[in-house]
Amino acid sequence: MPQVVRTRIRALHGPPPVAPLPLRVRSLADREAVAVLHRAARVLLESLPELTDRLVEALREQEPAYRAAMETEPTEIWQEVHQSLRHNVASLIQPREFQEAAHRTSRWIGESRAEQGVPLDAVMHAFRMGGAMVWQDLVDGTARRHPEDTRLLVHVAADVWNFVDEHCGVVAEAYRQAERRLSWRRENQQRLMTGALLDGTARIADLPDAAAMLGLPVQGRYAVLAVAGARRAPHDAGRPPLALAEGTPALWHAAGDVEFAVLPLGTLPATAEAEPGGDAGAPAPEPAAPSDGELALLADALTAPPGTRVGVSSVVDGLALVGDARRLAETALKTCPASGGTVLLDEHLPAALVVSSPGLGAALADRVLGPLDRLDPADRDVLIETLTAWLDSDGSAQRAGAKLYCHRNTVLNRLRRFEQLTGRCLTRPSDAVEVSLALAARRLLAG
Repeated sequence: MPQVVRTRIRALHGPPPVAPLPLRVRSLADREAVAVLHRAARVLLESLPELTDRLVEALREQEPAYRAAMETEPTEIWQEVHQSLRHNVASLIQPREFQEAAHRTSRWIGESRAEQGVPLDAVMHAFRMGGAMVWQDLVDGTARRHPEDTRLLVHVAADVWNFVDEHCGVVAEAYRQAERRLSWRRENQQRLMTGALLDGTARIADLPDAAAMLGLPVQGRYAVLAVAGARRAPHDAGRPPLALAEGTPALWHAAGDVEFAVLPLGTLPATAEAEPGGDAGAPAPEPAAPSDGELALLADALTAPPGTRVGVSSVVDGLALVGDARRLAETALKTCPASGGTVLLDEHLPAALVVSSPGLGAALADRVLGPLDRLDPADRDVLIETLTAWLDSDGSAQRAGAKLYCHRNTVLNRLRRFEQLTGRCLTRPSDAVEVSLALAARRLLAG
């Protein structure tokens, strides 16, 4: 009795018996339908050139994307269609022998169409047109020769269309892979070409190709931004470090810790237009200089994260001088405050001179301001702060005092002390220039 109970418990709580999977056995009608399909496909292989002609003509009429290729390479297109049809129809008869060759042909078509720029929708449409034409010929041929067997083809219709869909999938995957490779290659070429322009190493002979690749005019006016210190979230790593005014074109390029933007500002006239009664062969006039506020407006429209430093170059004429603009932008960047901000080179040329020759700038600062270093640091900093405020106030002791929260006489007394310590006279233009440059050098070259 206990043995019976244990047996029943196992029967109740044990794993359920696994039912055997049903075996799919083709019916007699299926086998007959496959035989009819094979017979019709063999007949179709014999008339394959005529089928190829009809499919090529249908593509010419219904697919504009194929029309241009057929006009330039008619023989190659015909051979490609013929080979695809031959392998695919043969695969219906002997799938093991011809399946791999048919897949190779479909993959090759997908890759070549991607390289030619034919839209994927057009390629898919072409394959489905071929599948529809093959199926229609199979049905029509059977109806003419063996009308009593036409009804049997219904049993294999799903297999034929699944075959067409399978090859559409092969073509689409090959097309997308080729498209990704082409996109990566194109982006890499653009990155290399942009780097060569910014480095100034691009050859003059390559400029037309570079302009076409990057969508920039050869004869144009350009400025370059140099951006550093931009803090971005990880998900923003691939985005530009700052936002320009809406509609402003920019070509970005990263080089170490600095990111550059090439900004096309407009095109230059290629030739001179002859005035009435003038000389048609006269040389082209000098291009008009940009308005004084053009770059200022561009800089005002920048939106950058806090702490971002931006240097804006002067305007250069022509794509060949973008390398010069990059160096000017880097110079402007060096004059930016460490806390961040935007500096237009054209508005800070004295400071740019200092950072362009740091050795001379440091020597000038030591020569002019060196005597102040013998003072107590707090006393020295007060004199330098007062001198800086006075220069920023265009020599007005009244305005400088307002900035420093002290009386104008206090400002004048400090300035006289500075003159006594350094031997410079602030009312003498040459001395004032030296003092201004020395202050800029000490501020910009500190550390």
